[in-house]
Amino acid sequence: MLKKSNLVLVSIVALTIMVGGCNTLKTPKIAVNLPEKYNTPDGMIVDADNNILLNVPNFSNDKFPAVIVKIDENDQLTEVFTLPKHPETGKCAPLGIGIGADGNLYVADNQGFVGRTDNKSRLIRVNMKDGKAVSADIVVTGIMQANAVECTKDSVFVTDTNMATVDGKTISGVWRFKNSELASGPVHVAPYNTDGGKQDRHLVTTLETQDEEWWGTVGANGLAIAADGTMYVCNFGEASVEVVKLDAAGKVVSQKTLAKGNGMKSTDGMKICPVTGNLVIADFIGNAVHAVDPKTGKVTTIAKNENNSGGIGGKLDKPSEVCIRGNKIYVANIDLTLDGNEHDAPHTISVIEMD
Repeated sequence: MLKKSNLVLVSIVALTIMVGGCNTLKTPKIAVNLPEKYNTPDGMIVDADNNILLNVPNFSNDKFPAVIVKIDENDQLTEVFTLPKHPETGKCAPLGIGIGADGNLYVADNQGFVGRTDNKSRLIRVNMKDGKAVSADIVVTGIMQANAVECTKDSVFVTDTNMATVDGKTISGVWRFKNSELASGPVHVAPYNTDGGKQDRHLVTTLETQDEEWWGTVGANGLAIAADGTMYVCNFGEASVEVVKLDAAGKVVSQKTLAKGNGMKSTDGMKICPVTGNLVIADFIGNAVHAVDPKTGKVTTIAKNENNSGGIGGKLDKPSEVCIRGNKIYVANIDLTLDGNEHDAPHTISVIEMD
């Protein structure tokens, strides 16, 4: 029998092969068949106990509440927490999820998905005690379309997918909130200033999306921050990844496009491979998962299949998020009725297993 340390080594070697440039497409399988009450999976994060925490907004059948569920190491489901509804809409639309330095969960509630485009999106903190979710607080209000969440040792970062339209371009961005602020009370951010005036101090950087298709209205999406503090931001409508260097104060030192297109049709959820440092990206439009080398910008397609696949046999079905656990990439198939796709059962989390 292999010892745990040897199993970890095997996983590392396999994952290195996968995201290090292998050109052979992998075939996704079904990791989890979700019941109807978890019909629309999205944001994922791996916790300290190697469980995957999954946000389920239930967009496609909202008679069920928005919840967080746990996928354990045996791919078994346990419900963790029911997220608080917005007082005005009566709904919660959780997308990104992160684990803060305080051990609590931070969830982006994108009210744009329930029809509100008047800065009603929120950041929710789910308070954890002894490994269990016990309560929730609204820690940020005023975001237009909260999407991805990334936590560092001193801050929580949130992408805002569509803040405004200026000269025919969609303006999106990234917010930064220090843990000390969030601990002392709710933060309210000001709307994006379209007249060129001063912006809210929490706005770290902005992106422009010019694509003429409908997804051109979708800007900053997936977010990942490397150990050295380098920030990577997916620009969904441009099918690109921006690399942003920040100084110690969190100010932008440089920002440029790392990769665009080259097989990617959109860039949705994203994670950094803990072994290679490569970026692993869900491509909603392309029904694919890609890896991007952060040094060269080279794009390698890991898995891809036809649109409107129905998720049969584990096929990708409008993937919106990825998560890496051991030698496996888990993929949330949000399966929205968009871009010629029809939402249908089965509701799945796909898994891409390495050789």
